[in-house]
Amino acid sequence: QVQLVESGGGLVQAGGSLRLSCVASGNIFNINHMGWYRQAPGKQRELVATITRAGMITYSDSVKGRFTISRDNAKNTVYLQMNSLKPEDTCVYYCYVYGFVPSRGFSDAWGQGTQVTVSS
Repeated sequence: QVQLVESGGGLVQAGGSLRLSCVASGNIFNINHMGWYRQAPGKQRELVATITRAGMITYSDSVKGRFTISRDNAKNTVYLQMNSLKPEDTCVYYCYVYGFVPSRGFSDAWGQGTQVTVSS
């Protein structure tokens, strides 16, 4: 079983900052991709940022220059530093990992989501 525990969401004023963290534990190994997606009510889940084990990073255009993704491979942890937050960043943010699960091979796993609300 794989567990992803997210933390760091909350309420912040526009222009403020938040830092999300996600720790992966359980029966998952060789985690390659780690990242964050987000979903607003009535909309599809969308990519925010991903980072590979080697440090290759992808950002959505909407967060480039404001958000920074990083990871600690030794701790199986991924972070998302969110600066200059805007009301349109208000979403549930989901942690995502892709690694080897002995019972099913390489596969993805998702966190339960953490709410980020940005007030204007």
